[in-house]
Amino acid sequence: MKLKNGKVTIAVVGYGYWGPNLVRNYVECPNATIKYICDKSPKQLEKAMVRYPGIKLTTEYEALLNDDDVDAILIATPISTHYSLAKQAILRKKHVFVEKPLASSAKKAKDLVELADRHKVTLMVGHTFEYSPPVIKIKELISEGELGKIFYISSSRINLGLHQKDASVIWDLAPHDFSILFYWLEEEPARVNVFGRACIRADNPDVAFLNLNFPSGVVAQVQLSWLSPIKLRRTIIVGSKKMLLYDDTENVERVKVFDHGVRFVEPQSFGEYQLSYRSGDIVSPKLETYEPLFAEAQHFLECITSGKTPKTDGEDGLRVVRALEMAESSLRENGGFKEEVPWLVYPVQS
Repeated sequence: MKLKNGKVTIAVVGYGYWGPNLVRNYVECPNATIKYICDKSPKQLEKAMVRYPGIKLTTEYEALLNDDDVDAILIATPISTHYSLAKQAILRKKHVFVEKPLASSAKKAKDLVELADRHKVTLMVGHTFEYSPPVIKIKELISEGELGKIFYISSSRINLGLHQKDASVIWDLAPHDFSILFYWLEEEPARVNVFGRACIRADNPDVAFLNLNFPSGVVAQVQLSWLSPIKLRRTIIVGSKKMLLYDDTENVERVKVFDHGVRFVEPQSFGEYQLSYRSGDIVSPKLETYEPLFAEAQHFLECITSGKTPKTDGEDGLRVVRALEMAESSLRENGGFKEEVPWLVYPVQS
């Protein structure tokens, strides 16, 4: 595509929680120019004006759509608005980047994927962890068979806040873990079973425990919470050869590979039962050092100019939204936010 001054002209929609991070990174990209920051709140735009006096500010989304100089629009607004804003941009032949999750339903996400394909524009989703050095390194270790056959994965993503107005803890936090898991395993779950509770607001779950079963046989458990005295971003992967710990809150040694394992020894005689335990070295592989969000930004710009498919394209976003819907459905079917748990009452046997 032909670019003005050889740069992709960007407009950012939403300058609340995540929008400032997008602006900060795209300002640093030598092949991009931010022309607009759009937000409904004049107060948020005042903050943007102090930091970026050279960027145009507006409360009108239509101004971005009508400007032919704008090549791409970055959407960092509440989940409920993603579909409408992205659809309008695609219909105006703008390339679109949408923060996770892509849309509030699989139907809407699929529609965006099909629209982007039809209008030949780039659609990319903000699954930032897929551009993170530790996540990429773990993907390499799994693909190279370093861990052996993956048995199970356990993940915790907990902290105190931030409670969202229009999204449960599942829709807010699970997209991170889902995108990471699907990237590592290269498959979607066949089943998602969820238990959770709404502790602060009766209509909005703020703690959830998710169990995922994958076609390959891998099982995964994800713990999510906005109510925790500590911030935890920890994942354990257990394979047939080795085990791995990934702690994203660590400043150093965020990935550790344990040469630990258990081997079942076939019994040689009746009644014999033996397990062979191995406890070997612990290795922390060297990781590259760069900001994942900046790498994500550069990748989006590269895809726009080259026409290549983004690593986290619309299909990637659709997979995550499908799993989110499965999780939300399971939570409600399993009693939702009720105190009673009838399936734990065992029938009396006569």
